Amino acid sequence: MSAPATAAPLSHDAEVATLVEALAQRLLAQGWMLATAESCTGGLIAAACTELAGSSHWFERGFVTYSNAAKAQMLGVDAALIAAHGAVSEPVARAMAQGAVQHASVAVSLAVTGVAGPGGGSADKPVGTVWFSWAVPDAAATGARTDALAPQPVQGLQLHSEVQHFAGDRAAVRQATVRHSLRCLLALMPPLPPVPPLLTGAKAP
Repeated sequence: MSAPATAAPLSHDAEVATLVEALAQRLLAQGWMLATAESCTGGLIAAACTELAGSSHWFERGFVTYSNAAKAQMLGVDAALIAAHGAVSEPVARAMAQGAVQHASVAVSLAVTGVAGPGGGSADKPVGTVWFSWAVPDAAATGARTDALAPQPVQGLQLHSEVQHFAGDRAAVRQATVRHSLRCLLALMPPLPPVPPLLTGAKAP
């Protein structure tokens, strides 16, 4: 039997660095701040964002809500919601994203909650199951979307959510979660404004 896939340190992940740089440009162009709400990744997304110099201009804070109590205390996730659906569920991911926006007073948030393994999985939520949610202002919900990212308005926000099932060991699942969270948030952001053409010095006709 072959060994499970492993992941390199996030600090050496060129794709993550590229995604963060692109996301920073989009946030700065809109004047928006980002907050993250993380469970299974334990702060890795926030760490990837703040790896970029100048991130304080667009990154507000990260909530590491690893326990159910932390989700309730720090993000305002209803304990009854967790009891009814489980911490790894769409309703909880969406409540985490909305709570991050409200408690950090930011325009944009992303939330992740999942089973990174090697234990903790179940028949309906096996290891590698991760629920994602992204919150962006209504004005950002433009352009083409996949069905999984279909916007649903909540109190002036557009909340988007989806589930993914990642293969590999704990490190691989967590790294895939970081990549996917950033990649999808970038897809939800408005495009950068067009760059005006350079003046060539040509005389007007």
